[in-house]
Amino acid sequence: MPKGEVVDWFSIIKFLHIIAAMLWVGGGFALMMLAVLADRAGNVQGMIWAMRATGDLGNRFFAPMSLLTLASGLLMCWLWVGFSQLWVLIGLAGYAVTFCIGIFVFKPMAGRMGEMITRDGVTPAALAQGQFMLRAARIDYSVMLVILAAMVMKPTLGDIGVLAAMALVLATGITLAIGVRRRLAPTPA
Repeated sequence: MPKGEVVDWFSIIKFLHIIAAMLWVGGGFALMMLAVLADRAGNVQGMIWAMRATGDLGNRFFAPMSLLTLASGLLMCWLWVGFSQLWVLIGLAGYAVTFCIGIFVFKPMAGRMGEMITRDGVTPAALAQGQFMLRAARIDYSVMLVILAAMVMKPTLGDIGVLAAMALVLATGITLAIGVRRRLAPTPA
């Protein structure tokens, strides 16, 4: 930036949008990967820890970052970009999907799983709740990947290859979510 120029409001809001999205998506993805690795290794305690951390951070961190991402994106669209481009519509639809997964799947299931563990300890039923949440997270993060691709690539209806790749990402996430299921068993203390 040449000396004497002032950063414009669009750049500041876009910076906040990117930082909030990075913290929301990146933080949740890191916890999901910890849970996946623990699940694959049969590490019950590691999976429970990751699920609890996700539940603890859900309302305190991920929800505010997701709302800041949405608010800053809406503000940019309202003031500068508009709401008619396909990539904006993909982003808004994807946000609605991830919001619903968070509110209707992650939040109640994390609560139930926490109550089950507090009441009965780590049981097969509690582990099944955690594994279901992990399957839902695969769908959630495939949607988030599509949102990120839409924000970066800004596809139009003519970008058949990009749109097909986005559809493939969603299909892969759904396939991974409904694919092979393993049952973790609590280990004796």
